[in-house]
Amino acid sequence: MTAQVSVNVARNATATKLLAKVPPPAFSQATHRSRCLAQLRSKHNNLEKYIYLNGLKDRDPSLFYTLLYDNMRESISSREMVPILYTPTVGDACTNYSHIWRRPEGMYVSIGEKGRIREVLATWPNVREARIAVVTDGSRILGLGDLGANGLPIAVGKLDLYIAGAGIRPSSAVPICLDLGTSTEKYLNDPLYIGVRRPRPSPEEMDEFMDEFMAAMKETFPNLLVQFEDFSTDNAFKYLSRFRLKYRCFNDDVQGTGAVVLSGFLNAAHLASEASGRPLAEHRILFLGAGSAGIGVAKQLLSFFRFQGLSEAEATKQIWTVDSKGLITAGRPGLQEHKKFFARTDYQGPPLTNLVDIINHVRPTALFGLSTIRNAFTKEVVDAMAMHNTRPIVFPLSNPVSLSEVDYEDAINWTNGNVIFASGSPYQPISRGEKTFEPGQGNNMYIFPGLGLGALLSKASRVTDSMVEQASVALAGSLDANERAAGLVYPRLDRIRDISAKIALAVVRAAQNASVDGVPALRHVTDNTLLTYIKEQMWDPRPVKSHF
Repeated sequence: MTAQVSVNVARNATATKLLAKVPPPAFSQATHRSRCLAQLRSKHNNLEKYIYLNGLKDRDPSLFYTLLYDNMRESISSREMVPILYTPTVGDACTNYSHIWRRPEGMYVSIGEKGRIREVLATWPNVREARIAVVTDGSRILGLGDLGANGLPIAVGKLDLYIAGAGIRPSSAVPICLDLGTSTEKYLNDPLYIGVRRPRPSPEEMDEFMDEFMAAMKETFPNLLVQFEDFSTDNAFKYLSRFRLKYRCFNDDVQGTGAVVLSGFLNAAHLASEASGRPLAEHRILFLGAGSAGIGVAKQLLSFFRFQGLSEAEATKQIWTVDSKGLITAGRPGLQEHKKFFARTDYQGPPLTNLVDIINHVRPTALFGLSTIRNAFTKEVVDAMAMHNTRPIVFPLSNPVSLSEVDYEDAINWTNGNVIFASGSPYQPISRGEKTFEPGQGNNMYIFPGLGLGALLSKASRVTDSMVEQASVALAGSLDANERAAGLVYPRLDRIRDISAKIALAVVRAAQNASVDGVPALRHVTDNTLLTYIKEQMWDPRPVKSHF
């Protein structure tokens, strides 16, 4: 074969290969979108749908995010993608991740790489563009326990919502799982397990690893915001306290959950007080669940009472907490440190362990569930709440729906429709005669996209309590006239970009007021101008410009 013939053969082979990847002449992008949705709906279960969507994201990111963004703007009955990519299906994806893994989706930083973490981080392909990382160690994924390296999908899913809900550019997102071992035997014994096979490190080794990791993150990604996600309870509080003043970071389980629940409670308390005539300052809140999320939410709700003029000490007295042993009191032996803040000093009787008895003792106006105990709010529990309140506030916030403390239909039926309800996972509206009851979803996805966007746009040096608090207030105030008339406590998700923009505006202003912002020019523009600027920065998959 001559050289020329060889060149021609090579050219023809290359041309054939290129032509094979060109869509057919009659190809229509609109038709292909419909085709992809039909393929999605043909899958037999939600885990298969999750696998399909992740494959689509890898093949055609712009189409994937266009579909996700458009689907988020559908009515709740038609909104099918978010529950697959986020709660509740992401929980199934995590528990099965070692078996459904197809391709790398993020970054693993292993305990074995301690001493050279900076080298590992520097291998990320978009170092210069990186702006936001969601970091988990897989030790407490949703309510599913220690999943180890299987926890990566929770970081991937959160970042999908940043991209679709707040316009963060995909190339600026960094999903990270810290592969530190697992204490769950079934994963250690699983031949397909994707992570390192060792027990979790000691507290001392873990502290050394986290100190090196955060220092390396700052050095490698100087413009990065870090969101901690699904760390064990003790570590969630410890590392938030350890790093929040030194690095630009926040913990979504502690602060994000607290902010979204505070927002819903601000609206719920007004609805309940309108029905009962009770002053807002006299609301009484009972928590079932005293882990990182439960105590984090409870601390955030102190803001509600401070808004009513109460001191912190007075506000603390309006909140009661319950764990697996019952009402938490200061005299309980061996009480964990994070539970002491709300431990009651005003109860000296025998231990109260039955939730109905606790409700009858406390007479709360609001009952929050962060226990991950399925059906913990029984009919007797809800009846007790209804006995003490014209419109009881019941927020079963545990995710996924398989761990929810009470289902929406039961709460409606048991209270004759008087319940003010919000859950962590999505429920469908319920019709009774001519009336339709629409549930609230107190999901962090309302808060963290706008909070992160505002922190990035303001170039805040750290995330302050006031930034989180103002994000919550902005969410509560984002209800439109139709939503208020319907008695909702959260806005409808179909306006997520507008909601995120308003939250980002409040966060930027809070950063400026706390003197932690890094863009002096934004201090002097009007709110309307700043809101327009924020919306202009949002990435659009169709596409438009973005600076992230």
